[in-house]
Amino acid sequence: MIFLKLAKSDRSTVMIKDEELFVFNRMVEGDKEAFRFFFEKYYSDLCNLVNLYLHDQVMTEEIVQDIFIYLWEKKENIRIESSLKSYLLRASKNRTLNYIRNEKTKLNIYNQFNEFSKETIEMPDSVMDSVRLREVINAAIDSLPNRCREIYILGKEKSMSYKEISVELGISVKTVEVQMGKALKKLREQLRPYYNDIFILFLIWMTN
Repeated sequence: MIFLKLAKSDRSTVMIKDEELFVFNRMVEGDKEAFRFFFEKYYSDLCNLVNLYLHDQVMTEEIVQDIFIYLWEKKENIRIESSLKSYLLRASKNRTLNYIRNEKTKLNIYNQFNEFSKETIEMPDSVMDSVRLREVINAAIDSLPNRCREIYILGKEKSMSYKEISVELGISVKTVEVQMGKALKKLREQLRPYYNDIFILFLIWMTN
């Protein structure tokens, strides 16, 4: 459903919003030409916004294309409160900032691993075999309550935001936050004996 906030006196704005609402509804019904209309209308604007942050045209286009893929796949569940362009610009900014945060995290861990390597410290004998450790982690995830497990997998393994998870599952963002908190608490409790092994293995994975 699309919600429009329009000034009665602005006749031209009303016409534009009505046209967008009509095309949006056609897209929701599966009209690919309606989807193409939005893609061709907003693709360049979104790329310009994202590239202001990244200065990387290839990654910029990948992010924007992912947003349009999400728009098409989730078209029946997306709620637009002002205009589709505003929704797409906000989605572009959020995805870009998430990407930047993830890249900074990877860089920090990579630097930590380099420092670790420079000290020529040998891997402790107590470090578990990576296959066995993965089994331990999977078993801990599988032991979570159904809703906690579902939200954890969407958030941590499929890299979906809380907002995206809420849309996917039809629940509130607050519920997603609460359930994710429960999942992380339970996993910390179960995996506490393996923390050193998990951290070292994580460093190896991040540098592969």
